[in-house]
Amino acid sequence: MRIMARPRALIAVLSACLLLAGCGSAPSQVGAAAFFDDHEIVTIDQVQSMIDKSVQEQPAARQLAQQHKLDQVGREAVRQLVLHELITRTAQQDGVSVDPNQVAQVLAQDPLAAPLSTNTVDPSQLPAQIVYRVRDHREVITDQLLLQSLGKQYFDKLAITFDYTSVVTDDGGANPVTMREKAFAKVGQMAADPDAAAKVIQADAAAGAKTSLGERVPAVQAPDFAGTVLFGVPPGTVVAFQPSAERAVWIVAVVRARDLGAQQSVDQATSPTMGQLAAIGLRLLQPRLDQLGLKINPRYGVWDPTALNLAASAAETTGLVLSVKGTPQP
Repeated sequence: MRIMARPRALIAVLSACLLLAGCGSAPSQVGAAAFFDDHEIVTIDQVQSMIDKSVQEQPAARQLAQQHKLDQVGREAVRQLVLHELITRTAQQDGVSVDPNQVAQVLAQDPLAAPLSTNTVDPSQLPAQIVYRVRDHREVITDQLLLQSLGKQYFDKLAITFDYTSVVTDDGGANPVTMREKAFAKVGQMAADPDAAAKVIQADAAAGAKTSLGERVPAVQAPDFAGTVLFGVPPGTVVAFQPSAERAVWIVAVVRARDLGAQQSVDQATSPTMGQLAAIGLRLLQPRLDQLGLKINPRYGVWDPTALNLAASAAETTGLVLSVKGTPQP
């Protein structure tokens, strides 16, 4: 499968995507930063080498070093190397490919060649942008193109059905409870048994919360939403996440069905951007990542499946994912 795009358009969208991009048991192997099951895929030496290179070559990394924040670069390095391994394996196994000429066209006007300017990049994106630049640029661009290719392959076939409730306020008083804590508590309640979610949602609906049962969303109808954790987990999974950082709302949902095999019929389809296709492609890899038994060395934090990222600690993850007890998992 190949991505077809005009050279200038391809370079523009790749540049945009790259500029926007994005404790379990400890590894037993000495020197491992991350591994699948018992196979080491990222070493501590690899990560440290990338941190050292970033400080040598990128003013933005030196700025983070002055702020004692180079741990962010280390976590991002582990994340990108883990995802690169996953993308490479998937491409080989599923026959996903990109045209080498397209990679060469992007490299000819390499969007990662110039040092990173801290004046034009969201601070939350600095670690990702730094690591992109210290990695092999051909590898980075190929990864992005493969994700777009995968997203394009399934974009018009992917749909999910889910039930959900919402959390829109904190609880104050003598023992305050944050929205995050309330959402996480609901995940635990809804994952207790196969019938629990319906009871929680029914009670929330009676209390005036925004809820829905049997909500079906094809990716072609909501390409931005299709890049969220809901589209990357199997049926029988409960998730809590914030759809948007700009909106003070948490969604707690149980996925009932996930369809990848049929052309979706919708009243109005939305054309995805290349960035959205890459995000969808990444979510399509999430079940495989779970099957491979990813483990992260605790020195780099914990894996956050909601963001497909590393968090410094379990208290800093962006959401929660739990399987419903008593529900068979693939």
